[in-house]
Amino acid sequence: MLCLVALHQFLEPVHDIAHWLLYAGVVFVVLERGRVLWRHGRVMRDLPQARVSPDSAMGRAALAAGLRIEQVWAVRGLPMPAFTTGWVRPRVVVATDLSERLTPDELTAVLAHEAVHLRRRDPLRLFALRSLASLLFWLPVLRRVAADLEDEVEITADDEVALCLALPLASAVLKLGGGASTPVAATVGFQRADLLPRRIRRLAGEDALVVSHTSTRSLIAASVALLLAWSSGVMVLHPLSDPGQHAAHGPAHCDHPEANPLTHLFCRGWSFGGDGCPHEAARRSTP
Repeated sequence: MLCLVALHQFLEPVHDIAHWLLYAGVVFVVLERGRVLWRHGRVMRDLPQARVSPDSAMGRAALAAGLRIEQVWAVRGLPMPAFTTGWVRPRVVVATDLSERLTPDELTAVLAHEAVHLRRRDPLRLFALRSLASLLFWLPVLRRVAADLEDEVEITADDEVALCLALPLASAVLKLGGGASTPVAATVGFQRADLLPRRIRRLAGEDALVVSHTSTRSLIAASVALLLAWSSGVMVLHPLSDPGQHAAHGPAHCDHPEANPLTHLFCRGWSFGGDGCPHEAARRSTP
């Protein structure tokens, strides 16, 4: 019993900190992701977008890449070659001069690469992944894992295109790689200078070295933090055999019979209507 009480005393602050980190993460993800959405929306509204013509070189390449004409928008003066945007109805945005900078096969390969992103709804998936990393900001390894998965999103799209257009896509990547970064270029593969050598080598059929953003130290630190959070929850929820121990060391934590498990995450003794939170009732009954 002494060990059990000691563990309660030691891990209860850890459990409280985990709760407050969750609340801070909710605030942070709303502010950080909201800022990203606002900035992206403002930039997209300012872009002079226009539908491509089916008879144009861009339109023919889009159809050859498996895209519908209404899914492709051309922008004059776009600082990046092409990218996919949108959640519910994603679309491909391309620079109007791309047909002048690339051969027809290269243009088709680039649009086929973006078509893979569109079919897989990669903008939505990556946004959800970054939101999770922001929510659990106290686990920096999640941002590094997200960066690794962003790399794999580009590689997966390349692999699908490489089945029939490997060399044209590699040639297009060489021509379009690098360039200036803009607010909407955070996930644009052609702007990822650190990823270009791996993409080109892979498209050329060579073995490419995979460099991970995740380190062993960050994985160990994240594992320790998650183990502490989990063990603190298990220990704090573990009942003490002597009811008097609850009076001496605080009320039983988060006892919500037949309640949604999420109730526990956002319960700090506040009343949610009805009879109120069990924490509050326990505190009122404690002399």
